[in-house]
Amino acid sequence: MPRIRWTMIFLCFLANVINFIDRANLAIAAPYITTELGLDAAQMGLILSAFFWTYAMLQMPAGWFIDKVGVRVSLALAVGWWSIFTIFTGAARGVAQLTGARLMLGIGEAAAIPSFVKVAYNWFPRSERGLASSIFDSGSRVGSALSLPLVAWLISVVGWRGSFYITGLIGVVWALAWWFIYRDPELYRGIAPKEVEALLAQRSAPVNAVQAEKISWSSLFRHRTIWGIMIGMFCLNFAIYFFITWFPSYLLQARGFSLASLGTLGMLPALMAIPGGWLGGYLSDSLIRRGWSSTAARKTCLVFGMLMSSSIALSALVESTAACLALFALAYASLSFAGANVWTLPGELAPTPKQVASIGGIQNFAGNLAGIVTTTFTGVMLTITKGSFVVPLAVAGGLCVVGALSYLFLVGKIEPLQFPAKQAAA
Repeated sequence: MPRIRWTMIFLCFLANVINFIDRANLAIAAPYITTELGLDAAQMGLILSAFFWTYAMLQMPAGWFIDKVGVRVSLALAVGWWSIFTIFTGAARGVAQLTGARLMLGIGEAAAIPSFVKVAYNWFPRSERGLASSIFDSGSRVGSALSLPLVAWLISVVGWRGSFYITGLIGVVWALAWWFIYRDPELYRGIAPKEVEALLAQRSAPVNAVQAEKISWSSLFRHRTIWGIMIGMFCLNFAIYFFITWFPSYLLQARGFSLASLGTLGMLPALMAIPGGWLGGYLSDSLIRRGWSSTAARKTCLVFGMLMSSSIALSALVESTAACLALFALAYASLSFAGANVWTLPGELAPTPKQVASIGGIQNFAGNLAGIVTTTFTGVMLTITKGSFVVPLAVAGGLCVVGALSYLFLVGKIEPLQFPAKQAAA
């Protein structure tokens, strides 16, 4: 296989790092913004939530768009788009402008993950897609971990407006580099024809060409496997979004952490999630290379990771802070372990290359509905129970088990979806 594939997936990793820095920078700058612009908590809450609505709702259209135009265009446009509106955020003068900038940010970032999935499909053989997926997926953990010290330092040096200008410019530079570097393997001049042929032979076998043209986007939903991966992704992300949104509040309010300990010990689960994802991708690929079927290899890692991540439910019940952090670290690492394999599914289920990003967008749409539900449900339960996190964490753990069952029983064989002629044409 051509070595340049690692450059392509590393660029996706960097884009995902930028993705999560630009997603998190508003939350870090929020105290400075509210002070300068005179905003109250309700207004800032509206601004913070704006991103999720466009990001979630445009996942499926973004997947369709990526399959139509290709990832060279889609990623350059997506990263350039959201970077420009990151810069616009720094120039905002009120609630309407800040909300609008965040809505536009969500539109651009909606095309990120489905594009990364398509890059892994284009450049990696089936036996390496788990590792490739774990690499780009770990960019989200690295970006989340880097965002706090990086953005806080930029604010201290150039102010909150300047921090948005600089992080936005980083994305613009990346988009330009991607446009000049990336080509699909078939169009990359530096690869020998034999290497291209070998790579193409590793892709999922398509249906016949005439039938392929008749497979509609909506017909994907007629397969129970699509619903199974949507349910599984919702359950996985319900727990992941707890870490992204409410986890710092839990440590401060329920465990009495100081800000200093939050920035050190509080990073442990996120740090453990990075190698956890790499291990999950590597292990499932290794099983395939040893002769396991895709179904056995991917499902084993998905179900194991989801079951282990249910340990998040126990974290609120133990008295020891050390045991609590250990359970959180186990849960987050297990979620990443499963998550690396989640992103191999679109490429292995797609009947043709024209449906890879579409399935990725469908899956990520369901996952980001969980982001909206997690934040809202946890806030409501904290109000009802006067600050107790027991119910939200128990629900998160229970949903991890539901996700494991969905991958085990509802998702069928991990192979290209079958479309009878009449169904494809419908």
